Amino acid sequence: MSSRWTRRIIVMIRNMKFQNKLMFGYLFACVIPLIGVSVIIFTQSAKGLEDSSQEFASLYTSQIRTTLNQFIDEYDKVTKSVLVDNGLIYNLAEEQSLSMEELINQKVAVQRLLTRVTWLKSEISTLMLVSRDNNVYQYTTTTSRVNENALLAQAKEWNKKYLNTDDPFFITGLHDRSYYEDKGAGAVVTVGRVLFSSNGAYAGMLLIDLDPFTLLQLDHDFVLARDKYGMSVIISNRQGEIVYHSDAASGRLSWDQVSESETNAIKDTGDENLILLSGSTSKGDLSIKTEIPRSKLLQKINRIKGITVIVILLSCLIITLISYGLSYTITRPIKALRRSMKQAETGQYLPIEKEQANDEIGSLVYSYNKMILTIRTLIEEVYIAEIKQRQAKFMALQNQINPHMLYNTLESIRMKVMAKDDDESAEMIMILARMFRLVLGKGGQHHSVKNELEYTANYLQLQNIRFDNMFSLTIRIPDEMLQCTIIPLVFQPIVENSINHGFLDYIQPMHIEIEGAWTEEGEIVIRIIDDGGGMSIEKQQELLAGLEDAGLDKYKLEEDVKSERSGLGLKNIAERIKLHYGDQYYLTIRSEIERGTIVEIYMPNHVG
Repeated sequence: MSSRWTRRIIVMIRNMKFQNKLMFGYLFACVIPLIGVSVIIFTQSAKGLEDSSQEFASLYTSQIRTTLNQFIDEYDKVTKSVLVDNGLIYNLAEEQSLSMEELINQKVAVQRLLTRVTWLKSEISTLMLVSRDNNVYQYTTTTSRVNENALLAQAKEWNKKYLNTDDPFFITGLHDRSYYEDKGAGAVVTVGRVLFSSNGAYAGMLLIDLDPFTLLQLDHDFVLARDKYGMSVIISNRQGEIVYHSDAASGRLSWDQVSESETNAIKDTGDENLILLSGSTSKGDLSIKTEIPRSKLLQKINRIKGITVIVILLSCLIITLISYGLSYTITRPIKALRRSMKQAETGQYLPIEKEQANDEIGSLVYSYNKMILTIRTLIEEVYIAEIKQRQAKFMALQNQINPHMLYNTLESIRMKVMAKDDDESAEMIMILARMFRLVLGKGGQHHSVKNELEYTANYLQLQNIRFDNMFSLTIRIPDEMLQCTIIPLVFQPIVENSINHGFLDYIQPMHIEIEGAWTEEGEIVIRIIDDGGGMSIEKQQELLAGLEDAGLDKYKLEEDVKSERSGLGLKNIAERIKLHYGDQYYLTIRSEIERGTIVEIYMPNHVG
């Protein structure tokens, strides 16, 4: 199937017009490299943009990691600052054994401690301490206070998660503000430390609630680039809880939505439409995942692709127009040359008259015009020469007749005069004069079948005087055929030939018949029939061969010796017929020994 279609395509291309071949050749030669270069540029641009974006994302992730490391170090120090007062921490672990006065002093000391810690970082607004005995100490710079019972319930969960970890410092995932009395909207991140006394006993937890925005304080240019490429940054703690989400920070998602989609946000889905980069802080407290949507990344390159497609289409249109113009410029003189050659095939030798360029094709057209003019000149010269040759040949053939007839007639008169002096001589002279008038008076022009029959009858009358009425003539010619024009001296030479070769021993009478008929095409057929001695097959074949050569000999002005000795002959008449009417007309003969001869002449129907 593939081979068959390939052959069809090859045949179709081979039979395609030359102009189309040139045009499509130019088009393919220009468009295919253009498309190839465009595809390579687009592919390399997309790859380069992706690599650049990954480098930027790596740099972005590195800055986030640096910022988080700094954040963790700072808040690790902040939370460690409470451990300076060992006595206070010890009392937190032994609150049940403290007196009332000691508890009051303890509470004042804790409040003083929380105030001092709050001053260490300006972004701290709420600071809480939950002792081992579930006593809640809090300090806030806002009007919203913490509900101690709700906080204890939350702290109980955090105890389960972070009490037995290797590092007492921890950062919780995003959670709501449900343990605040105002139950406000939004989410907070809690930075905490598990407190142990000097003897290793659990003393409580220090908790600092922070706005998630405080985790990352990025440069404005980085934020613009992040939004430009649609990057999402997700920070999670060791427990896999989301601590920070850039979509929530930028307002594309609410913190509640981030909390609800916590599992899917952290999990690596293996989506090929996302470029993922991951990292973690130096102590491993937080993990960083950066996502770059390929669609967003390639948005610009897709616009470039659209522009490239438009440019390619416009280029194809321009190249097509240029290709058409170039191919038309090349093929126009070739088409003109082809039309002129077609005209030359029909015999119209016309040069190409439009002005041509000075290139190779123009030179070819110039040479062709020169050749056509030369051929036309030669044809005109040959045609004129042929006409002159035909006229000379015709005159030569006709001029052979008059001396020949004159000789024979005068010989007959001479013989009669020698025999006796009577009126027959006068009659023969009168008939001879009549024949001369028929031949010489017409001059070969407007000679009709009727004139030819009269001339032949006069000739036969002369022969009857000579041979004592040994010849009889029957004419069967349609009346409408009598007025048809014919070349002179056609019937008489044939009749003379019949007498010279068919009249046996001069003692047996001969009957000659001239009949005419019309062909289906309306042409003339004349048959001259005699009952003379006929001829042998060998002689007949030799004579027919000579008649076939009449078409080749019609341009010969010289006659050979044999032709002169044997008289005009049938070949002479056949040459004149072809010379005057054309090669499609002819003279032929059929004969048998002692059964006579039939000479058939085929001529056109001309009315004078």
